[in-house]
Amino acid sequence: MSRTLRLVEADAAPPAEKPLRVAIVSNDLEYLDAHFGSARKIVVYDVWKTGARFVEVHDFSLPTDQKGRHDEIEDRIGPKIAALDGCVLVFALAVGGPSAARMVRAGMHPIKRKQPEPVADVIAQVQVMLNGSPPPFLRKILGTFEKPDFSADFDPEEGP
Repeated sequence: MSRTLRLVEADAAPPAEKPLRVAIVSNDLEYLDAHFGSARKIVVYDVWKTGARFVEVHDFSLPTDQKGRHDEIEDRIGPKIAALDGCVLVFALAVGGPSAARMVRAGMHPIKRKQPEPVADVIAQVQVMLNGSPPPFLRKILGTFEKPDFSADFDPEEGP
């Protein structure tokens, strides 16, 4: 079972540039501190070079039967991936191989971290990356990917 909380902002002006939708796996909404598969909450932000905006929180609870046992057959990964539709980066302490493969097929890039860190720090790191030189896959997503021009390396006077 999952619930989604969205903040409604009537006066929110859209950023001048295309934001990057980022998901951060958390148990307390303050720290990136959970494994993707067992996370209770995932917080989503739109991040751009000069700012960030909270988008929503997805709250996942593990259903139990009347005897207090978890349903081992239920797919816990599918609903999380479906809820994160539109997210490009997903930060977590760990992501299992099959989960990572499903995320990549859905257009998400999982990023594993070694230890817990504040959500605000993760957002700041994404902004630093956007202000620097983002990796090619992000430039393509952001629409800033420019193909290299190799014509400067070609000397027409030089023969084969």
